[in-house]
Amino acid sequence: MKDLKQMYKTILGDQFPLELRISFGDQTLVYRKRTWKIRNDKTGEMEERGIRYGENPDQEAALYELVNGNLVLGGCSYIEPGNGLVSSIDEADMIQAGKHPGKINLTDVDNSLNVLKFLAKSPAAVIVKHNNPCGVACSNTLEDAFLKALRADRVAAFGGCVSLNRPIDKSTAEALSNQYLEVVCAPDYEEGAVDILSRKKNLRIIRIKRIDQLETYWDRRFIDFKSLIDGGIIVQQSPVNKIRTREDLRPAECEYQGKTYKVKRLPDDREYEDILFGWAVEQGVTSNSVIYVKNGVTTGIGTGEQDRVGVAEIAVHKAYTKYADILCYDRLGIPYKELELLVSKGERDVAEKDEIDQQVKADRGGLPGSVMVSDAFFPFRDGVDVGIRQGISAVVHPGGSLRDWESIEACNEADPPVTMVFTGQRAFKH
Repeated sequence: MKDLKQMYKTILGDQFPLELRISFGDQTLVYRKRTWKIRNDKTGEMEERGIRYGENPDQEAALYELVNGNLVLGGCSYIEPGNGLVSSIDEADMIQAGKHPGKINLTDVDNSLNVLKFLAKSPAAVIVKHNNPCGVACSNTLEDAFLKALRADRVAAFGGCVSLNRPIDKSTAEALSNQYLEVVCAPDYEEGAVDILSRKKNLRIIRIKRIDQLETYWDRRFIDFKSLIDGGIIVQQSPVNKIRTREDLRPAECEYQGKTYKVKRLPDDREYEDILFGWAVEQGVTSNSVIYVKNGVTTGIGTGEQDRVGVAEIAVHKAYTKYADILCYDRLGIPYKELELLVSKGERDVAEKDEIDQQVKADRGGLPGSVMVSDAFFPFRDGVDVGIRQGISAVVHPGGSLRDWESIEACNEADPPVTMVFTGQRAFKH
């Protein structure tokens, strides 16, 4: 049998044309394929290459940049040429090609920017794996933001993509270089930072200069294409997050059978900050999703489930398991799963594991005080009850369920009462 590891070293190439033209009636968008001059590790020669491969090593793929055409449909002006982010990465921006980026590397960067564009006010880090954030944090320094995002889910961050919204300094570079990452992306790199990062020869080190302008992309729409298995396509507008400030939120209130239901209390300042932060992160999470955030850091992220109560429970489970892992790593210097294995083999004292398990249970996975964020309304109160049992202090969701009154009652019955706000906007992402 051939060495299966070799498939992941494939540089597939592609047969896609250098230029694409897509017409909307009498308006045409022109796209140019992006390639780079990359050194061949075996021959030392520079070769022109596009994307390494698609989602899998046997799928050809190509990256295209919008280079011409100003599309206006129904009074909506779509993003214009000259605003490239991932699609405009050139050789100078590909500071270190590493293993040469593939489709998933680039879409992970793209979705990290989709979250970062809402977090421009402070240093922020977004860690993405398989096109979903696994750790997001804001802080006073870039290094601290990265470390908080990492500790939010150290396990999933392994082999992930990290994007940061400030130039990377040497201390942040050292923190990054201590992890196994596939991609690091930033608006720039301070002197000495690249030298530190390039110790990892397979790491893709990318500069996207417009990261410091990401906030201007907040309400820029683009055309979103979804291809069907029969060769057809569905075309839609990209979403726009309408929640910018606390004034855009509504305290939960609804009418049911002639009675008005209202939450007992409004969010405090800290809760409002986390509500806005959590709703920003939610824009990058695959639906159905429920996430938990606290103090500008994700504490549990549930993604891509079919039922809302189930994804709320999955996010809790992930919070508990990630909390156990970070406790274990801090105390013993090994992952929790490794401790489990060693205990099962009789090579570590079971008391070490029991102590961590008891701490996780007592701390409820670090969830008390978190804000619960849902990309769509709760059809029943059971989803909200999941969070309340873990000690959340606030809930944010679009509202509009026939049973919103049940969820409001659940919040009011909690001890202490939990606050709830509506966004009036759904945030599905598929």
